[in-house]
Amino acid sequence: MLLVESGSRTLLEPLIPGLYQTGGAGTRVDLVTCFSGAPSALNPDNSVVFRVGDYGGGAGRDKLLRELVGRGYDIMGIICSAEPVMTKWKWWLAAKIPAKVFILNENGDYFWLDWSQWRIIIHFVLFRAGLTGPGAVPALMRLLVFPFTLAYLLGFAAWAHLKRAVRLAAAR
Repeated sequence: MLLVESGSRTLLEPLIPGLYQTGGAGTRVDLVTCFSGAPSALNPDNSVVFRVGDYGGGAGRDKLLRELVGRGYDIMGIICSAEPVMTKWKWWLAAKIPAKVFILNENGDYFWLDWSQWRIIIHFVLFRAGLTGPGAVPALMRLLVFPFTLAYLLGFAAWAHLKRAVRLAAAR
């Protein structure tokens, strides 16, 4: 199993003992992280910690991908909390590694990332975008008004610059 620590370590710490309990003491749980050190619950004898800082640039990303794909993971867990930690890495890994992916949020809830969970995924994305609950109406209104506001501001800027150009041309 591969875990992508793309959020607070406090979310991952309670998950790891449950994984060992479910899969047995010999379960291999590897970790991709940007943090130094490893979670205290991770078995150091049966796990590998991959630090994204060690894989910089395109060649480094390709090397990391080759190593991870070569280990043959069946399951990959990704933390999706409201923290902007390793955002590009986690989605890149989810797209490139041929493993079944589960998403863990900051509440400790998880769901599988597959088409049968499309309602949960849509709700999750809308929640992250601020488009659920009482904040949904103002956010949608801002989204609808934005093109008109942008058009007005661009038109005003064009009018102001044109007026200035005409004034300068008339002064010559």
